[in-house]
Amino acid sequence: MDVTKILAELRQERIQIEEAIVSLERLARGRGRRRGRPPAWLAEPPRRRGRPPGSKNKSSSAKAAAE
Repeated sequence: MDVTKILAELRQERIQIEEAIVSLERLARGRGRRRGRPPAWLAEPPRRRGRPPGSKNKSSSAKAAAE
């Protein structure tokens, strides 16, 4: 076992762990209510208005076309 190789790997792991800790601390600090409109990808899809397809109550023009 090469001790210098093990030490180099451990130092690399320590750097990665420190970077992960820093990013998690930033994430935790950034939590809270944000003002303004949410981004489009976060907003719910728009609700469809009007009659659902296949509803029983058809308009008078649809009844005339069916006859």
